Amino acid sequence: MIALRTPAMVEAVSLVVLLANLATAHHPMISSITGPVHGFAYVMVVVVALLREGTPPRARLAALVPGVGGLIALRMITSRRARSG
Repeated sequence: MIALRTPAMVEAVSLVVLLANLATAHHPMISSITGPVHGFAYVMVVVVALLREGTPPRARLAALVPGVGGLIALRMITSRRARSG
């Protein structure tokens, strides 16, 4: 589970940083550092969701949503796990 939780959180936090930078100072250095981190985290979320055994098909599709898809997929997986016991 941590294999999906970590990149999902990095993806969400980096998106917030990118949007905050865009709305305020729009400093190119922040964008040039945070952008690739966000992109890599997104790719990791998709790869982990697709390759993780037992991931429901809807969670795999949710992981494809940029920005928040990892958190949505994580929520789907944890709620399914809680319901099944």
